[in-house]
Amino acid sequence: MSEKGKLIVISGPSGAGKSTVVAEAIKGRQDVCFSTSVTTRSPRPGEVDGREYFFIDRERFDEMVEKDELLEHAVYVSNCYGTPRAFVEEKLAEGLNVLLDIEVQGARQVREKVPDSVKIFVVPPTLEELRRRLVNRGTESAEAIENRLARARQEYGEATFYDYIIVNDDLAVAAQELTAIITAEHCRAADRMEYLENI
Repeated sequence: MSEKGKLIVISGPSGAGKSTVVAEAIKGRQDVCFSTSVTTRSPRPGEVDGREYFFIDRERFDEMVEKDELLEHAVYVSNCYGTPRAFVEEKLAEGLNVLLDIEVQGARQVREKVPDSVKIFVVPPTLEELRRRLVNRGTESAEAIENRLARARQEYGEATFYDYIIVNDDLAVAAQELTAIITAEHCRAADRMEYLENI
């Protein structure tokens, strides 16, 4: 019996190391894929439609919102982004676990539309460590870093509806925790009741 995949929502403040934890956890796994978002922004050099994003115009985006074809959507710097429902459902039906790396507001929208989605919040051990990581990136001004820290505090306050919290203090441990969560979610009794019924 092939099992349906799980929709896994991953959020966390900028600098928490979400991408690194995910990359480590899914290394060599064939049963996990990232969702491809739609966006109204223009492709950057080297980007391919359907790989980095599905590039669409604003009219089509508004139509997708109107027809409830997006699991979540948001506007960043005057461009629209969203998670296409059909793409996600197709991959889940194939038995793939679909990862969404989205912010807290998007995660709340997904929770309403897909109540059994698995919501994971990744945090650094302390806000001081988050500050250190942001400073070490060397890509942002002191003001931008303070803004990111303020946003992180706000996200912490909003993130009370997540199912799991991974503390990214040690990358190997954090990746193991993510792997363990995916495994445990596939062992839920509700999803495997058919094994008890087919006797």
